[in-house]
Amino acid sequence: MEPGGFELEDCQVRKCLQCGSDMTTAKENYLYRECGLEGITLMGVEVHRCGKCGEHEASIQKIQELHRSIAEGVGRKAGALTHEEMRFVRKYLGFSGAAFAAFAGVAPETVSRWETGKNAVPVAIERLLRSLVQSGFRVEKYAPKVKANAKAVPFRVKLAVRGGKWGEAAGAA
Repeated sequence: MEPGGFELEDCQVRKCLQCGSDMTTAKENYLYRECGLEGITLMGVEVHRCGKCGEHEASIQKIQELHRSIAEGVGRKAGALTHEEMRFVRKYLGFSGAAFAAFAGVAPETVSRWETGKNAVPVAIERLLRSLVQSGFRVEKYAPKVKANAKAVPFRVKLAVRGGKWGEAAGAA
């Protein structure tokens, strides 16, 4: 048994995908640019580096939890969202650009302009994104499309208590 409680045969030498050389591994603070945001530093992450060609890769654990933490932090930040932050949060929530446009009631080109920085993200859209993150919302199914200028029809449903919870009444349509 080696120091640290592992057997030598349990260790795998990581090979560089670019040149095939052995990579060295060390715990480092890692600037996580892959998420699309410039200011995210991951502390104490395993980073594998190739001494021959300079290639590197990080081993990032629990990526969904990491992205949730980033999204919640962006949602709590003071001041306006940057266009990169808006794009990150939209993707974190599970929306495609077109689906978010439909959800927000705007053209897909409008979302594209917000996310490229050509147009400022409106305060109402920022509040919507922040609220969705705070509520734990994630896209499971995209919302049905609503036609522009469609006549509003009241929602009608029959509800009953079953098993101590409200739900649609059996046979209700």
